[in-house]
Amino acid sequence: MYPGDLLIIGGAEEKCHGAEVLSKFVELAGGSESIIGILPTASEIPDDVSSDYVKTFGKLGVKDLHVLNIKHRREAEDPEVCRIVDSLTAVFISGGDQSRLADIIGNTKLHMKLAERWKEGMVLAGTSAGASIMAKHMIVASDMKQNEDKLKIELGRGFGFMDYVLIDQHFSQRARFDRLLSAIADNNEIIGIGIDENTAILVRNNEFEVYGEHQVLVMDGKSSDYIDISTSKNGSEELTISGFRLHTLTAGYRFDLTGRKLLLKKGVSQNED
Repeated sequence: MYPGDLLIIGGAEEKCHGAEVLSKFVELAGGSESIIGILPTASEIPDDVSSDYVKTFGKLGVKDLHVLNIKHRREAEDPEVCRIVDSLTAVFISGGDQSRLADIIGNTKLHMKLAERWKEGMVLAGTSAGASIMAKHMIVASDMKQNEDKLKIELGRGFGFMDYVLIDQHFSQRARFDRLLSAIADNNEIIGIGIDENTAILVRNNEFEVYGEHQVLVMDGKSSDYIDISTSKNGSEELTISGFRLHTLTAGYRFDLTGRKLLLKKGVSQNED
C-alpha cells in the first residue's frame, strides 16, 4: 500500500473564481463524497480561519466537514479526536505559525494518528505553515532573524511526511530565495522546495507535479563541489557556492525526488518543441 497524496500549497490559495488548487484537493479527497477535517491550529484566529474553509469547501460541493479545533496540547492527546480522524478521507492544515503547530501537535496522539492514516492512504494537504510542517525538517520562521544584514536560519522538526526535503512557502512573493539558499548550504543533502502563492505540488510516489498559478523552485546542493560560509567584517553571513542545481517548474511539470531531476509534462516528449 502506498501512502496517501500530499498536496502542499505555497499559501494565499484562491478561494473564489475557480479555486483551482482547493478544487484539486477536494477531487483527491473524494469529491462530493469526501469527509474532510480542517486543522486550523497554526493560526492565532483558528475560528475565523476554519469558518473560511468550511464556506469554501462547502461551495466546492463538500457536505461532510469536521473542524479539528485543537488549541492546546492536551486536546491533541484526546482519543476522541483520533476517532474523528479515523472517519476522514482527507485533512487540510491551515496557515499561521509552523512552530505553533509543532509545539501543540508534534509527537502527540493526533500527530501519530495523522501519520498512520496517511500511510493507509488518507490525503493530506497543507498551506503556508501547513505546507512547511509536512517535511521532517522545517524553517522556524520565528527564529529567522535579519539584523545588520546577518541572516540566521534555524531548522525545527516538522511532521515528517517527507524526508530529505525542506519546504518554504510564499516563496517569490516574500523574496525567500536567500533564506532557502542559506538553509540548503548548511544542509546540502536536503532538497529545498520553494512554492509560490496560489501554487501547489502534489506529491505521489516520490514524484511531485505542479498545480496553480505561479512557480515552484527546487534547490539541490547534493552535487555541489564547493560551499564556504563565512562572516564578513561587519558580521554578515556570506556564501561562496559552486555546483548547486536549480530548477523552476510551472503547472503541469513534474519532479523526481529520488533521481533529483525534472520530469516533463505528461504527454510531452523530450524532443518536442
